[in-house]
Amino acid sequence: MRPVSIWQWSPWGLLLCLLCCSCLGAPSPSTAPEKRPGSQGLRFRLAGFPRKPFEGRVEIQRSGEWGTICDDDFTLQAAHVLCRELGFTEATGWTHSAKYGPGTGRIWLDNLSCSGTEQSVTECASRGWGNSDCTHDEDAGVICKDQRLPGFSDSNVIEVEQHLQVEEVRLRPAVGRGRRPLPVTEGLVEVRLPDGWLQVCDKGWSAHNSHVVCGMLGFPSEKRVNTAFYRLLAQRQQHSFGLHGVACVGTEAHLSLCSLEFYRANDTTRCPGGAPAVVSCVPGPLYAASSGQKKQQQSKPQGETRVRLKGGAHPGEGRVEVLKASTWGTVCDRKWDLQAASVVCRELGFGSAREALSGARMGQGMGAIHLSEVRCSGQEPSLWKCPHKNITAEDCSHSRDAGVRCNLPYTGVETKIRLSGGRSRHEGRVEVQIGEAGSLRWGLICGDDWGTLEAMVVCRQLGLGYANHGLQETWYWDSGNTTEVVMSGVRCTGSELSLDQCAHHGAHIACKRTGTRFTAGVICSETASDLLLHSALVQETAYIEDRPLHMLYCAAEENCLARSARSAPWPYGHRRLLRFSSQIHNLGRADFRPKAGRHSWVWHECHGHYHSMDIFTHYDILTPNGTKVAEGHKASFCLEDTECQEDVAKRYECANFGEQGITVGCWDLYRHDIDCQWIDITDVRPGNYILQVVINPNFEVAESDFTNNAMKCNCKYDGHRIWVHNCHIGDAFSEEANRRFERYPGQTSNQIV
Repeated sequence: MRPVSIWQWSPWGLLLCLLCCSCLGAPSPSTAPEKRPGSQGLRFRLAGFPRKPFEGRVEIQRSGEWGTICDDDFTLQAAHVLCRELGFTEATGWTHSAKYGPGTGRIWLDNLSCSGTEQSVTECASRGWGNSDCTHDEDAGVICKDQRLPGFSDSNVIEVEQHLQVEEVRLRPAVGRGRRPLPVTEGLVEVRLPDGWLQVCDKGWSAHNSHVVCGMLGFPSEKRVNTAFYRLLAQRQQHSFGLHGVACVGTEAHLSLCSLEFYRANDTTRCPGGAPAVVSCVPGPLYAASSGQKKQQQSKPQGETRVRLKGGAHPGEGRVEVLKASTWGTVCDRKWDLQAASVVCRELGFGSAREALSGARMGQGMGAIHLSEVRCSGQEPSLWKCPHKNITAEDCSHSRDAGVRCNLPYTGVETKIRLSGGRSRHEGRVEVQIGEAGSLRWGLICGDDWGTLEAMVVCRQLGLGYANHGLQETWYWDSGNTTEVVMSGVRCTGSELSLDQCAHHGAHIACKRTGTRFTAGVICSETASDLLLHSALVQETAYIEDRPLHMLYCAAEENCLARSARSAPWPYGHRRLLRFSSQIHNLGRADFRPKAGRHSWVWHECHGHYHSMDIFTHYDILTPNGTKVAEGHKASFCLEDTECQEDVAKRYECANFGEQGITVGCWDLYRHDIDCQWIDITDVRPGNYILQVVINPNFEVAESDFTNNAMKCNCKYDGHRIWVHNCHIGDAFSEEANRRFERYPGQTSNQIV
């Protein structure tokens, strides 16, 4: 047997060894941060353009060779890990499809999967180093928070070669700067360089260059400008030029993607015989600055648009949907890029695309997927003019719905409103700025009738995403020095760009409840739910039942019967009920939760359950002219995940007083055979009608899109049987198809047979 030395196992031996090492001058631990063992041998850098110092295409050097990362399965968690590798505290976003330009060399990582807590990218799962089926058109990038890790040693972070970049562009009005309304549509082109804002020499300046600049600034197109006037004006002014030789094709999403030249520091003669470049842009319908422009746009004959954006928190962002055969459908993100996204943005009256989004980043759609592999040059007037592939349901799924974020004009509306007293910048009491220049002051908004729709406008105006709650009482938030109520009676539709576009009382303040504790507040969120009814199931399950009155006592207690039921000969007789199932999907980006917490749910003894929302769904029978002849409603006695998509786990279950809600990617099923899942049509005459179902009708819970909450069906009742057909979501058809739906043959004959 091998002898065991005391130096190997004895505690005294270990202690003596440590003491000896100390006496012999063993090096003490360094104060510099320890290099992560997983990152040994790797170097990182941010590359590409246009970009800022804390964003770019991620490149890794391994075995002396630089390479990139494929965007397949890339997530924000992976971006967190990479940003820490680069010396930043965390990531605020990530990009795909080579937003910062395609890299070169190897693609080191593919299908990168991180939890976000890893110390090194080597701890994340992937296909293995150098094993990839991607091209450099799929290079991933990261946007890191502009905050460095304390004590980070950047010996393993190598910046690409330093060169000038155009990060920002603006138009500076040459005359009347103090009187020009926002957005600025005409002026001298200025670019931001390390030396500040500098002008661009107009030698060789073309309409293509103007087109790119206008797109960056949020405008769909450009128009000719009176260059003679500006050249005459330039002779009387001093100018600082930083850029010349700009040559754009016109399809670029950013000026830095054009061919251009920077003046050197020792260039004493700049733009000889030239003048500052001047651009005049044409604003889209939402941003027409003057009444003349609005009239001009309105006078143009406009057919119905065939492209729209859904599910975005701000104008110019959302899931791309296209109209085909009178039905709206989505676009598959296969080969989706900035050129295609820019065509969509300009078609809708915005600038060029800031981001081309993939992977249903703006929520999943429902129904058909009309287009795939869209390949635009960037010059097309409409997405439908781009080469594309018509697909079947098997080719793509809604988890790959394409989206866009467009460049928008700067309007300055966010400076006219603010939140105060909240725990974060996303919540607080709403304060608005009123008065004229020189006498501006801040004031509060009366909380009377304040709700989710008004909160949506506030969150949009501040750029804080979606509305989570609209609050009528804000006594728990400090009001600070602002105590005057300056606005009341605010009523919004939810689509306005700013609060001053909503109806309100004007200078006359009428507030039922006075004091700062009853002023309006909001809580904003980056994500929101989006409920959608499965219309085909309603059509498939609708039928009539004559139900005896002695079986309807609980339903009567919950007001689920028509008024005439009160005078019925209880317990004799019956009520005629139109019954159907409803399956409600959450296709948004946040779980749908009841507004009220469990502590305030109402117990109903008769049915033996809690109601988390008094009215979750409205059911109506309408005549063709919109007159309501029968109605029903459904309280949410049990919001839960009945079923989910394959890769989604259930989170909400009603059993044992559990939490209620609908998880993203799940649906809740109210079967046709449960109480109150009906409309009492006992008093309805035979004829042709419209069946309408509206989810979340009182906007109690915030959603990213309320326009898809209503479903309509054609309905024919002969006094004994009922036929329900042509069921569809309210915004699933074109405007013309909806008009045809409302006047289909025989719809007007509602007489007793």
